[in-house]
Amino acid sequence: MREERILIVDDEEVICNVLDRRLTKEGYLCTTAHNGKEALNLFYQNSYSLILSDIKMPEMSGIELLQKVKAIDPKIKIIMVTAYPEIDLAVNAMRQGAYDFIIKPADLDLIVMSVRKALESKRLEEEIETYHTRLEELVEERTAKLQQAYRYLKKSHLDSVKVLAEAIDAKDPYTRGHSDRVKRMSLAIARHMGFSEERLETLEYGALLHDIGKIGIKDNILQKEGPLSREEYEIIREHPLIGVKIVEGVEFFRDKIPIIRHHHEFYDGSGYPDRLVGEAIPLEARIISLPDAFDAMTSARPHRGVMPLQDAILEMEKCKGKQFDPKVLDIFLREKIYKL
Repeated sequence: MREERILIVDDEEVICNVLDRRLTKEGYLCTTAHNGKEALNLFYQNSYSLILSDIKMPEMSGIELLQKVKAIDPKIKIIMVTAYPEIDLAVNAMRQGAYDFIIKPADLDLIVMSVRKALESKRLEEEIETYHTRLEELVEERTAKLQQAYRYLKKSHLDSVKVLAEAIDAKDPYTRGHSDRVKRMSLAIARHMGFSEERLETLEYGALLHDIGKIGIKDNILQKEGPLSREEYEIIREHPLIGVKIVEGVEFFRDKIPIIRHHHEFYDGSGYPDRLVGEAIPLEARIISLPDAFDAMTSARPHRGVMPLQDAILEMEKCKGKQFDPKVLDIFLREKIYKL
């Protein structure tokens, strides 16, 4: 088994030492640097399988380091570490090629798991590249392994998006787990509507990322204890468009953009941002808007308690054909998807 070399970059010496000891114990060869400039010099001189880097550092930030390293070696795996207030920087890092990001303070077991997954993904990518060069000889022999590798890479991508969704929910402690609940209910509705596996996958990513634009909304508005002012409500309404701007540069997310943009459109045309009506609203967005609203009603907020289940159901029935697609609502109620 080859030895994997890891470059650990953090301006806090204590953190470098702790990570160095733990990853060395796991069998990796570790080198430490205390800023991006020092790390880049080490990268020029040595070969590394993975870089584990803080984002905010003197002389050269982790984002600048990511850009320079990826320009030289696009295949290297880079895991970014950030404090919670810098979550928007972590999103930017993922757009520019970071494999994963971890929010400080981080559990060492979580870091080790992320490192293992990144290196395993790198190994599989290298293996797939080798397969491509010998494809005519290996088609029959390697098909099963290629499929297994593809499934693993898809799972790794989904795991990264789930981490991002958890970070989005963490912006508002009153909605922790919201994206995952919306995902589960949305997929259940779509299965009853006969969605293909490919379309279900798109819906799953869209549901997890539908509120990604809230990263751009200030915490004092998201977490306000009391009713929002008109101006604050208008700021909240911008999150679908902010979400589109975050993901539009990532090819993988292109087909999820309509879900992110239109999940607050109303069936009668009174929603936002484009006031679409009826079936002009993408079906995936019509599906997600329903569990999104239901979960908001049945979750505790700073200015009110949890709405009782029956009250929430009655409220949704009142909005049939107004806020919600009648067919989608019928499935939601008939199949008792709200109990998931």
